[in-house]
Amino acid sequence: MDDRNGKFKDVNDVFYQEMEANNNLSRLKIYISKLLGALEFREEKEEEIAELKKVRKNIGSIITTNYDCLIENVFGFQPLVGNDILLSNPYGSVYKIHGCNSQPLKIIITSDDYVKFNEKYELIRAQLLSIFIHNPIIFIGYAIGDENIKSLLKTIFTYVEPNSEDAERIRNNFLLIEHEKGSTSHEICEHDIDLEGFATIRINKVKTDDFVEVYKALSDLTLPISAMDVRKVQSIVKEIYSGGNIKVNITEDLDSLDNNEKIIAIGSKKTITYQFQSSSEMMSNYFSIIDESNDQLLKLINKITINSSQWFPIFAFSNICEDILKAEELKDQQRKKIATHLENLNHACQSEHKDTKSIIEDDKITLSNKLNAIFWAVYNGQVELYDIKDFLIKMENKTNTLYRRLLCVYDLMKYGD
Repeated sequence: MDDRNGKFKDVNDVFYQEMEANNNLSRLKIYISKLLGALEFREEKEEEIAELKKVRKNIGSIITTNYDCLIENVFGFQPLVGNDILLSNPYGSVYKIHGCNSQPLKIIITSDDYVKFNEKYELIRAQLLSIFIHNPIIFIGYAIGDENIKSLLKTIFTYVEPNSEDAERIRNNFLLIEHEKGSTSHEICEHDIDLEGFATIRINKVKTDDFVEVYKALSDLTLPISAMDVRKVQSIVKEIYSGGNIKVNITEDLDSLDNNEKIIAIGSKKTITYQFQSSSEMMSNYFSIIDESNDQLLKLINKITINSSQWFPIFAFSNICEDILKAEELKDQQRKKIATHLENLNHACQSEHKDTKSIIEDDKITLSNKLNAIFWAVYNGQVELYDIKDFLIKMENKTNTLYRRLLCVYDLMKYGD
């Protein structure tokens, strides 16, 4: 080819590499994969994205026909493509039924792809139908006449009598959010969909351009248990089915149980309490909790013992949840621990660097002093807060004292009074 190293050199490089591996991958799919590889968020959408992240705690799973990785990036959900869908745990998953740009070989885009997909779709369809029938479903981004919605409803009402109580319950579970440019309406109205050959189906619909308010409404829902914790329980039950090493006890007294790694306790709600995150887990999940504004989870701080010797970042948490009874006590404790640590730092930690990368790469600062130097620089405003945030997120060990110290000084500087 004359244009082998021209405008589409990157695409051609991958194409010939796949050819050598006996993978018949089209240049179109490679091009789509590269085109959608980088996520760029528009500045005017920052508020909307922030509100979408808060919904995560109340969402069980996402089903999408999009190829990009937006949902995985925003929600931190596990992407499932192709046959992976059949072996999945629905909670905390993204079902990418038309493929993903990270796996161009599995992208469904040509007419031939769709024919083959429909031939193999029955088991996947059954899995998705189970989710749709038993859970509230919100369609976002589809027009009312979209064939994907019509096809899905036709399949459901093939198995469900249109005028039955089950049919009414399923209809009430559906909400279609249709985009109408410039609209700030939040009114829910009923809409009839003609399924050609089937009964006319009436579902709930909102037409709006104000997705921030939609996400806020979803985030404000108070559920008895978060979707992520349902996923944890499902994972344990699945392991029990497969013969995993999990002990199941029926008890009235938690103190009588052995301290196994995983345990399910069945007993009276009067004697068994459910606390689904310790203080250590809250620190490890600090940024996720803030993104979600998960005040329901943060109320557990009232039931957790946090010793005076313990590093714990309370400022952001207390901004989200006003019901933390010992917030002021914990703030005072956090300030004192930071002040004491600063007093004990030696002069070598007081560098003039303006970012974490420079401190880590400075050979004059000993390995043992590098994180203390970052601590000092953050407290004195030399390092930008977005820089230390990225540094903390990338730290592999989020259970040691070094991480917790840096997290506490970041928390104070970012959210302090």
